[in-house]
Amino acid sequence: MKNIVLLPGDGLGPEVMAEAVRVIGWFNDNFDTKIEAEQGDIGGGSYDKHGTPLSDATLDKCRKADAVLLGAVGGPKWDKVDYALRPEAGLLKLRKELDLFANLRPAKVFDALIGASTLKPEVVKGLDILIVRELTGGVYFGEPRGIEKLPNGERRGVNTQVYTTHEIIRVARVAFELARKRNKKVTSCEKANVMESGKLWREEVTALHASDYKDVQLSHMYADNCAMQLLRNPSQFDVIVTDNLFGDILSDEASMLTGSLGMLPSASLGAVRPDGKRAALYEPIHGSAPDIAGKNVANPLATILSAAMMYRYSFNLSKEADLLEAAVEGVLAKNLRTADIMSEGCRKLSTSDMGAAVIAELDALKPKMAARA
Repeated sequence: MKNIVLLPGDGLGPEVMAEAVRVIGWFNDNFDTKIEAEQGDIGGGSYDKHGTPLSDATLDKCRKADAVLLGAVGGPKWDKVDYALRPEAGLLKLRKELDLFANLRPAKVFDALIGASTLKPEVVKGLDILIVRELTGGVYFGEPRGIEKLPNGERRGVNTQVYTTHEIIRVARVAFELARKRNKKVTSCEKANVMESGKLWREEVTALHASDYKDVQLSHMYADNCAMQLLRNPSQFDVIVTDNLFGDILSDEASMLTGSLGMLPSASLGAVRPDGKRAALYEPIHGSAPDIAGKNVANPLATILSAAMMYRYSFNLSKEADLLEAAVEGVLAKNLRTADIMSEGCRKLSTSDMGAAVIAELDALKPKMAARA
């Protein structure tokens, strides 16, 4: 029996989480996955209930779990709350406390959604990029930080970009290992031309490549150039590894190559423990979208695909992950869409209807999968 913690969170989080739970239930009923789930609070809802965006009780559940599946956090309701207590602080704390240092963000263009991208079809067809973002260091966590008043009456905001050798090597190692299972190509991005932390990043990644990963092609690129190249020629990339700040920006840019934030999952991984397990958090990269929350119109596919990543990376259930991804692709090929990816000639579905469509596709694909086994 595997144990996971569900953190639906705020806004549309509970709605999209409900559809992922339906999918997990389907696999429990049809395969020997046997995943048991318990729920916890995070984000604004947790702040309202417990006075903190991440309670000790929820954190303890997550520490003991085999994996965590999250919906979304945040919303304008909590805009005036102190930064340390805002919904996003709960997510940052969870990542930090579980030492989830490697964030995996795929940007894959499904053939059925090529028209949803703002780029020309010939530029994005077949696109399949994986961005590996360092998640627990850099400017989001560096000290000193804060807002101070200067003697002349002005105010100054300070954030510190800082990285150590250990932090760089461990995330680069994840990128190289994943590249070995893909097209054996890594692009490391930083700003070594103007930042000492970037210079250290480039030196450490280069040294690791020379010592352990000569079979993988490594190239270096300044982060601003990478942002431009993602629009000019995205197919040149396979695995991109970068720091926390640049990874935050580049992964959101890459997501729009696919046409919708509602389609993209992510995984945040910790170090492999002696028992072979690793802390892991899976979540869609879209926000809480409070403007559409509760209307049953949100796209649940990113959360469902995050569950597929959970099967693959936490439970080594590649067959189940492949089946779930194929089901999503099959639904899209039948021109079934939620509002965010709607186009002419397609049928618009609600959140719950899209979940049901994925279940139906799983039912249809299961016999074919069994025949191949």
